[in-house]
Amino acid sequence: QVQLVESGGGLVQAGESLTLSCAASGRSFSGLPMGWFRQAPGKEREFVAAIAGNGAVSYYADSVKGRFTISRDNAKNTLSLQMNSLKPEDTAVYHCAATWKDYFPDSRLYYAPNEYNYWGQGTQVTVSS
Repeated sequence: QVQLVESGGGLVQAGESLTLSCAASGRSFSGLPMGWFRQAPGKEREFVAAIAGNGAVSYYADSVKGRFTISRDNAKNTLSLQMNSLKPEDTAVYHCAATWKDYFPDSRLYYAPNEYNYWGQGTQVTVSS
């Protein structure tokens, strides 16, 4: 059974940092695209960041560019999201996502939640002002 388990969320003040981790089990996602999405109360799930299978290319939502960094360790089957300079508007449940597809032929597909086949339950991030 494939599982994605997120950890690292919590309550922080604006300007502080958090690092989220996603541990995958049940199959290897080495070399496959992975991403982070978030969902705030009353809002739709939105793209945060994604990374190519080899880790060489990453993509970010404009709202987090320059503050968040996505990375992966294919040997450990893990995905991370370093979040700096957090803002109250970053408050949401953060979900790790993965796909069984070898790659996305169009970079725009990294941003689309329906391109991902596996999802974690999420970890809550709350940023107070």
